[in-house]
Amino acid sequence: MTDQPQQPPYPQDGPKGHQPPPGPQGPGYGYPPPPGPQGPGYGYPPPPGQAPGYSYPPPPGPQGPGPGYPPPPGGQHPGYGSYPYQGQVPPGTWTGDPQAPYGYDIYGRPYSDKSKLAAGLLQLFLGGFGVGRFYTGHVGIALAQLFTCGGLGIWSLVDGILLLAGDHTDAQGRPLRG
Repeated sequence: MTDQPQQPPYPQDGPKGHQPPPGPQGPGYGYPPPPGPQGPGYGYPPPPGQAPGYSYPPPPGPQGPGPGYPPPPGGQHPGYGSYPYQGQVPPGTWTGDPQAPYGYDIYGRPYSDKSKLAAGLLQLFLGGFGVGRFYTGHVGIALAQLFTCGGLGIWSLVDGILLLAGDHTDAQGRPLRG
C-alpha cells in the first residue's frame, strides 16, 4: 500500500475564510424577549393613550367624509333604481329609430333582422341545401352549397359552426342578432 498524502491541519476556527456564526445578538425566533421596557410591535401592548391597531391615532377635530367617493347630487348612485340622468334609456327599450329597429352593436352598426342562432342551426341541419345561407341572404354561397350538397356535408358543417360562433353579417352587411 502506498501512503496517501495528509491534508494540512486547519486552524481552530475552521477552513480559511470561514468563521462560525456568532451567537444570538438579540431577540429572534425562538429566543425570549429581553427584559425591560419594550416598544410597540407584534405581541406587545400599545403605548398608553393609543388605540390598538396598526395606524397612528386620528387627528383631533372634525373628521372628513368616510372612505370611498361622495354620493352624486340627488343621493343616488347610477345603476341602482331608476335612471337619474337625462337621455339615458334602459337596455332593450325600442328607441324609435326606423333604420335600426333591433338596436346597434358596439361599433354603431345596426343589427340585422336575422338571428345568428337560426342561421347557424339551419346551416347545421339543412346545410346540404344551403338553407342557412339562403336565410341570411347570401344567395351565391347558398347555390354553391346546394349544387355540391354542402361540400359533401363538410362545408355545411364548418359553415354552420362558423355562423354560430363568428361575427357574420347578412346580405346588407348588418351583423346578425344574438
